[in-house]
Amino acid sequence: MKIVISGGGTGGHIYPALALIRMIKLKHPETSFLYIGTEKGLESKLVTREGIPFRSIDITGFRRAVSFENVKTIMRFLKGVNECKKMLKEFKPDVVIGTGGYVCGPVVYAATKMGIPSIIHEQNSVPGLTNKFLSKYVEKIAVCFEEAKEFFPAEKTILTGNPRASEVIEASSAGVMETFDLQGEQKTVLIFGGSRGAKPINDAVTGALMNLSSRDYQVLYVTGDVHYEKVLSMLEIAGKPANVSIVPFIHNMPEVLAASDLVVSRAGATTLAELTALGIPSILVPSPYVTNNHQEKNARTLTDRGAAILLLEKDLNADTLVRELDLILMNESSLIKMKNEAERLGIRDAADRLYNVMNDLAEGR
Repeated sequence: MKIVISGGGTGGHIYPALALIRMIKLKHPETSFLYIGTEKGLESKLVTREGIPFRSIDITGFRRAVSFENVKTIMRFLKGVNECKKMLKEFKPDVVIGTGGYVCGPVVYAATKMGIPSIIHEQNSVPGLTNKFLSKYVEKIAVCFEEAKEFFPAEKTILTGNPRASEVIEASSAGVMETFDLQGEQKTVLIFGGSRGAKPINDAVTGALMNLSSRDYQVLYVTGDVHYEKVLSMLEIAGKPANVSIVPFIHNMPEVLAASDLVVSRAGATTLAELTALGIPSILVPSPYVTNNHQEKNARTLTDRGAAILLLEKDLNADTLVRELDLILMNESSLIKMKNEAERLGIRDAADRLYNVMNDLAEGR
């Protein structure tokens, strides 16, 4: 099978696409891929680094306010559609899938106009503008949350989950915490705020260092490069507690997640897919700065079922953070209950589900 994949803008759109490609290559090595993105986007670096054939188009997203730039965006969209038609004609894909971001617009739209089976993959509980637009044209809409189904035509929509979940379940936790100078057998909370970190989480953790130093559990905090030096200095002031380790970034996140008992993080769709696939309880601090407040809505899909605790950013401080950590990590029955609920929400075969949808569409041409 020949597959064209498009997704860009944020890692939340790109990492599921790369996970899908890796899992398909593993089980169906005869499959060939073409990734269409933007040259300026993160995808140009991440995709080419994986050795996946990559082509680019020039496209920008719509501004929500009235702006002349939207006229330019329409012109870029139409030009992008024509460029994509040429790429698709040359590659001859059996199916096209868009994993989110405005770059998917012209790619998937061109496929539908050429009669090529097409799918969109919506990671969040609330869809973005591009997927809302494309949902009218594609054959299938794959979603990661049951709550997302209400935004799309029922006859097209299928729950598949996020392919990143299929990847993380393969991760080994053996010896991971020792590499951060922590104990392998001690309960561990992993705290992170995204690739660049998050100042409110950073402030809460640094304010809690003295309290955390007396706890029976240990903390691995991923600061993000921007905040690392400041947090390091605060750690020195707190006497460098033996049960707290800080790093600027983690490259082996699946393995670190697998070795963690509790996670404190934002509520991005990919993170939640990983947490539920591994059955990890969490304290979720949704970013209030995202479109349609979708992170809070993502978080509530877990918190409403007892798999996580919701801690809004406005309520986050050193005291509330430690209180919630204690309530979970110092209560074994609570920890086990949350773990079980997280496991119930996990979709561990997401990549297989998506591949089967694509294969059925390709065979039905």
